[in-house]
Amino acid sequence: MKMSCFPHIKKRFTICKIVFLTFALQSFTCQSQQNMITPPYLQKGDTVAILATARKNIDDNLKPTIDLLHSWGLEAVIGSTIGLDVNQLAGTDEQRAADFQKQLDNPNIKAIWCVRGGYGTVRMVDLLDFTKFRQHPKWIIGFSDVTVLHNHLNTMGYKSIHGVMPVTIPRATPAAVSSMKSGLFGEPLSYTVGPDKMNRYGKATGELVGGNLSILYSLLGSQSAIDCKDKILFIEDLDEYLYHIDRMMMNLRRNGCIENLKGIVVGAMTKMKDNEFPWGKNAVEIVDDVTKKYNIPVIFNFPAGHIQDNRALIMGSTVTIEVNESGSTVVFIK
Repeated sequence: MKMSCFPHIKKRFTICKIVFLTFALQSFTCQSQQNMITPPYLQKGDTVAILATARKNIDDNLKPTIDLLHSWGLEAVIGSTIGLDVNQLAGTDEQRAADFQKQLDNPNIKAIWCVRGGYGTVRMVDLLDFTKFRQHPKWIIGFSDVTVLHNHLNTMGYKSIHGVMPVTIPRATPAAVSSMKSGLFGEPLSYTVGPDKMNRYGKATGELVGGNLSILYSLLGSQSAIDCKDKILFIEDLDEYLYHIDRMMMNLRRNGCIENLKGIVVGAMTKMKDNEFPWGKNAVEIVDDVTKKYNIPVIFNFPAGHIQDNRALIMGSTVTIEVNESGSTVVFIK
């Protein structure tokens, strides 16, 4: 081979390399900004399954929720995990997974409403097969420990609903219940919240992800961990020591989550605890301290989480948040 050929070969190799890298970058961008799949919105006559993925529910407490579903024109099916009692849990991991799988695979079930939180969903999520769910997507509903499912579904590319659960219906505000109905039936969803001295002003649009902070923290490094890039992160928590809140927020920051966000929505930080020697900041001050160096809008005291006014959030939806001296808005776009 003549030496004069080498420049042409080198040039051709460089062009191929550029084309390959461009394709790879486009592929990565598409994956990180995937179009989330919206399960079919509910219609009158549809059936909702109520089951337990975590803490047991052995009380006869579901009549208010069943009556509510009937008032919406929906039917209710009670899962086999309701009433099971294995220490704290609603049956064994296998029993909870089997009940969820049964409802997941049934095309006549249009939504699965987790009865309560607690702990245990992470113990059964890896036992689930989402093959038939992909063929017939449906709404998965709940909050707190159900954040495991919200995040797992998000990584798969599906939306879900963070909101009131059957055991919280009797004490939920009318606005919280109404927002759940709006989310399930595909009605327009938006919120206006009054000003808060901790708010950081700005406007951002992005996909809404997140849920319970403790669960988010526990999922980091797993296949259910969310991608934070260009997202709007929602967080809330209950019954945690303040230094735990700081630890979890620091972990999110050190994992690169916070620096890649477009905005943050902070829900209720309920019943926080402190040590004999105080941490020195409350929960919202901790969130502010860890995130303040990033130039993104932050909404504090948003009505969602372990409170009566737990407004529904469609996780995986594109939302626009705007924060100014008059207050904040959260508008669900698609």
